[in-house]
Amino acid sequence: MPTTEDTAGGNDSRLNAGPHDGLWQAGWYRFAKALRSPNFGPRPSAAPGTTAAPTDLIVLHSISLPPGEYGGDAVQQLFTNRLDWDAHPYFQTIRGLEVSSHFYVRRNGELWQFVSCDDRAWHAGVSSWRGRANCNDDSIGIELEGLEGQRFEEAQYETLASLCAALAQHYPIAHIAGHEHIAPGRKQDPGAGFDWRLLREQLGWNPQMFPAPVAGR
Repeated sequence: MPTTEDTAGGNDSRLNAGPHDGLWQAGWYRFAKALRSPNFGPRPSAAPGTTAAPTDLIVLHSISLPPGEYGGDAVQQLFTNRLDWDAHPYFQTIRGLEVSSHFYVRRNGELWQFVSCDDRAWHAGVSSWRGRANCNDDSIGIELEGLEGQRFEEAQYETLASLCAALAQHYPIAHIAGHEHIAPGRKQDPGAGFDWRLLREQLGWNPQMFPAPVAGR
């Protein structure tokens, strides 16, 4: 789950048909429910004489609001700055938080998108992976409805695998990691309940694309 350290609108609707590269239109995925978040920014431009870092990393997270409670709309409300901070005591601990992810996978496999993958969502915070810091700059964040240490649903893995495959067809994806890997000691999601081996088998990707503990088992 993003926190204040992870920070840097629109209507709930399917995107209208128009010119797009197969499954994608301006960074929006055809098979996700679009709910635009105001919490995003442009990806960094290349410094003079250099090349901008490619969007080649997928970061997996887990989130539930309140923690351990599933099925409500609080996550969507959080990512669109519409959460009623007084609706639950836990919300007081995150009052004023402005964060987002690109995608959110619910327990039943339903997929939501909040930020174009061509833009920078606010999900990673202080982080580093494959020799580059500030993972928000060149990653795509995917939140799974769940709780650290608990198991995820089969429908979530199916949606996640399809999404990751689609991302790899459109972006130069070379790495996938959890929030716990890019911010060790600060984050623990998606946690021990996430089956990295299953995802690796579903995708059929090179083990070297995964975190070392995952690639080795």
